[in-house]
Amino acid sequence: MPAAVPDVRITAQNERPIAADGAFVLYWMVAARRTRHSFALDRAVEHCEALGRPLLIVEALRVDYPWASDRHHAFVLAGMADNRAACAERGVTCHTYVEPAPGAGQGLIDALAQDACVVVTDDWPCMFVPRMVRALAARSPVRVEAVDGNGLYPMHATDRVFGRAVDFRRYLQRVLADHLGTLPSKDPLGRAKAHGEAVIPEEVRTRWPAADDGLLGAEPARLATLPIDHGVPPSAVLPGGPVAGRRVLASFLAARLSRYGTSRNHPDDDAASGLSPYLHFGHVGTHEVFDALIAQEGWSGDDVSPVANGKAGAWWGMSPAAEGFLDELITWRELGFNFCSKRPDDYDRFGSLPDWVQKTLGEHRPDPRPFLYTFDELDQAATHDEIWNAAQNQLRTEGRMHNYLRMLWGKKVLEWTPSPEHALEVLIELNNRYALDGRDPNSYSGIFWVLGRYDRPWAPARPVFGMIRFMSSDSTRKKLKLKGYLERYAPAADRPPAQGALFDTSTN
Repeated sequence: MPAAVPDVRITAQNERPIAADGAFVLYWMVAARRTRHSFALDRAVEHCEALGRPLLIVEALRVDYPWASDRHHAFVLAGMADNRAACAERGVTCHTYVEPAPGAGQGLIDALAQDACVVVTDDWPCMFVPRMVRALAARSPVRVEAVDGNGLYPMHATDRVFGRAVDFRRYLQRVLADHLGTLPSKDPLGRAKAHGEAVIPEEVRTRWPAADDGLLGAEPARLATLPIDHGVPPSAVLPGGPVAGRRVLASFLAARLSRYGTSRNHPDDDAASGLSPYLHFGHVGTHEVFDALIAQEGWSGDDVSPVANGKAGAWWGMSPAAEGFLDELITWRELGFNFCSKRPDDYDRFGSLPDWVQKTLGEHRPDPRPFLYTFDELDQAATHDEIWNAAQNQLRTEGRMHNYLRMLWGKKVLEWTPSPEHALEVLIELNNRYALDGRDPNSYSGIFWVLGRYDRPWAPARPVFGMIRFMSSDSTRKKLKLKGYLERYAPAADRPPAQGALFDTSTN
């Protein structure tokens, strides 16, 4: 029997009782959209075992979420198809519902909660999910639990908000080992099938029918009927779903991990993991990635450094490439979850930036900008900067952007817009509209890092930036291998001529 889900990962959303005579245990899958390595699914199965009731998994997709588009929909739908197939293979009931119009899905989970013993869902700190879960909990006649499976370190294990990666890393070096003894199970459905299949009430199946294969396959004609943004097409290079996510993980570990430490910053070397979209949608979990990595590294935990110095690179006692990857996967990714979970009301607001950042950007607000571009010009990659255009084109066409270039991309938007507040709006809009890893605590960390969050003051002060870290396309071109990347994403015919006018923003 696997170890119980740690209490620190379980948050009761209401004080209602567990109905022992309910028809099933309901798992409302909203963020950890997978059937393996999931603490939330483990918790639901624990209830099945304690109550002797079957499991019902509901995975639904609304049409009115922020930045809803063909791209995001297709990615999620592929995962829904994978999850439905996995449940069918195991004899576990799974109801996949895709909303045809705004509000059509309202009442689905409430209706099922009437017959449930308990409702288990995912604890996700970003966007509309926390409000949606709280609203259900207020109406539900039974207990609602939200389970945190977002990272190796439980979000609620500390009340501290970490302002720098080095501080968070130093803290994790002291405490993270205590949370590695209990990992989510690899096959929770194997335990759930022993309790049989749940029966979905007829009125639920009629009012909220399960999606068919054509819709789950994201057929263009079916997507076209939905009231979502059809101007952002599905990515041709990033298929969604846990099956695709596991293929990407296996490919990374086999072919790219060894080059990660030395080549991941070079666009032409293609050494990045490619896992970010799958982590965002929960098609692959951090624990699954960690489990696969330590198996490949032959790591047992005996070589973890006992020194909590906050330094990266020699913490885990693994290869340098694995150390570098884990610092991104754990330190930097979970830093974003720390902030979002502790600052739910302003994690995406300019006012959440450190005081020194707001002061220095305020002092340089009147500075002339070397170029000013409209949102449409930025959206269409119509700037004078070949590297920036290439990065934006990759984002628009594929739903991803090279990690290093994303930092430069953000810095240039700060430089080319009338104010830092305007820059923030543009960055959030472009990232969340196009990026398959957008609308995520980690992507908000990246956007706000551009503006100084998690960083330090850099002297001397520069125009526009003040003491914010500066990056230039010229230095990037000198440092990185970019030839192939530019040929692919910034064709010469599409490059606009350079402009040279200075724009004064002192009256804006």
